[in-house]
Amino acid sequence: MPDNTVPLKTSQRLLITASRIFAEKGYQNATVAEICKQAKTNIAAINYHFGDKENLYLEAWRYAFQQDLKAHPSDGGMDQNTSAELRLKGRIQSLISRIADPDGYFFSIVHKEMAHQTQLLEKILVQEINPEREAMQSLIRELLGDNASEKQVQFCHASIIGQCFHLLKVKHIKLDDKTRRDMLDMEDANAFAEHVFTFSLAGIQAMRQQNQTSS
Repeated sequence: MPDNTVPLKTSQRLLITASRIFAEKGYQNATVAEICKQAKTNIAAINYHFGDKENLYLEAWRYAFQQDLKAHPSDGGMDQNTSAELRLKGRIQSLISRIADPDGYFFSIVHKEMAHQTQLLEKILVQEINPEREAMQSLIRELLGDNASEKQVQFCHASIIGQCFHLLKVKHIKLDDKTRRDMLDMEDANAFAEHVFTFSLAGIQAMRQQNQTSS
């Protein structure tokens, strides 16, 4: 989070405010007027720094993504010399921490985009998410062993991401508190990350053993 003791530049105030409002309302329902009002600036500032609402949306999404990674590095703090198992665990913990973080807006913007697609994020999603996807798939490939097929790697990756994104659905679905707790306690994100890792690793190891037996 920015240092509140230092006055923020107009462009940064706009990014912080826009990322929050886009996360809360989505691109279509967020207005330039509201963003400017809450950022304590005027529409001319958006035109000067970002050109238009579309580009502000892209840059706010990128800003939110970078802030999330600062708070929760994608490697989970694991050194590259640690085992593949621990490096996978770190990545899962990072992903779930980013999704669960109440001050993180990146995944909330993605959630709104998935519900009402603008196509504006397509290019930037590929640019920013591909390195994350490739890093996790590389770990999965290493854990599966030399006999693994690319389809197995992709399926394992999809399974892990699907479990993590379940947390995103629970975070945004409208439920009473008891039902939400019964489905998944958002405050227990660390325990959920541990479960996803243990469950996924067991599946990967079973698949590796099956591949070795059938080879």
